[in-house]
Amino acid sequence: MVLVLWVLSILIIMAGSFALSMRREAAIVSVIKNNAHVMAIAESGLALAEMMLLNPDPNKVWRADGNIYEIVAADAKIRIRLLSETGKIDINKADQAALQSLMAFAPVDSDQQSKLVNAILDWRDADDLVHIDGAEKEEYLEAGLKYEPRNKPFESTEELQLILGMNKSVLAWLDPLVTVYSKQPHVNYQVATKQILQTIPGLDEGIVDSYVAMRLDSAKNNLPVPPFPVSTGGINNAAGQDNILTLVSEAITNDGSKASLSVVIKKSDNNGTTPFQILKWQHVTANNVSLFTAAMSELVVKQYAEPELNN
Repeated sequence: MVLVLWVLSILIIMAGSFALSMRREAAIVSVIKNNAHVMAIAESGLALAEMMLLNPDPNKVWRADGNIYEIVAADAKIRIRLLSETGKIDINKADQAALQSLMAFAPVDSDQQSKLVNAILDWRDADDLVHIDGAEKEEYLEAGLKYEPRNKPFESTEELQLILGMNKSVLAWLDPLVTVYSKQPHVNYQVATKQILQTIPGLDEGIVDSYVAMRLDSAKNNLPVPPFPVSTGGINNAAGQDNILTLVSEAITNDGSKASLSVVIKKSDNNGTTPFQILKWQHVTANNVSLFTAAMSELVVKQYAEPELNN
């Protein structure tokens, strides 16, 4: 009898362990399924954005000025943000003054700001002459690094992480503000975000706030993009805003699953079957700012029910 009880106990423990294992595996499968589902929804947002960028009506085409478009589907919401690369600061073309003005807002002290600016200049210039507070080969070796400045233009913004003195917080702050695709020394004011406009020397904060509000209102009411009210050397032209731009698409389902991705696309020069070329594709991590925050909600210019996009 004792042996029978022991055998039954062992069988019960084995059965319980098996059931627990199956529940865990089922939960894992469910999470994987939900993640794949919400990621597919986020990817569909990119396709919708490309379609809306081809709208023949210039006042209804989606704008790449940092504002947000929202689509409400049966089981999910999608928010899509478009950012023109001409509205960002090109780290290969911006001069020292522009970089210094940008870095003045970075989350580091003023001494480190200057060092980062000059290290960027030393990285991209063709010589081995060290800027004041800058860094060339010797400084990288002294820091124990096994690489040296390329002495060539940046190939991508990710290359900034190699700059001597760069840290994760500054890199994350810089990411939405800089580009290598603009090829222009100045920013296009009409498609620059408020955060970028605030870093440009000579632009009054009140003028920036007023213009951003006016631009948002024009998008909501299908009116032409207003010209920027003052000129301080920047570009004031909304034409060609969709030549190269970043699309950020974030989806959230009714069960709370989230997925977000960022894609840099370029409008094709010909009239081929592919209107856009993908230059960069990446999944957005939890460290990035969600498009579903209260601050981002203020940037929503249009909301669509899913069937409306078919009209």
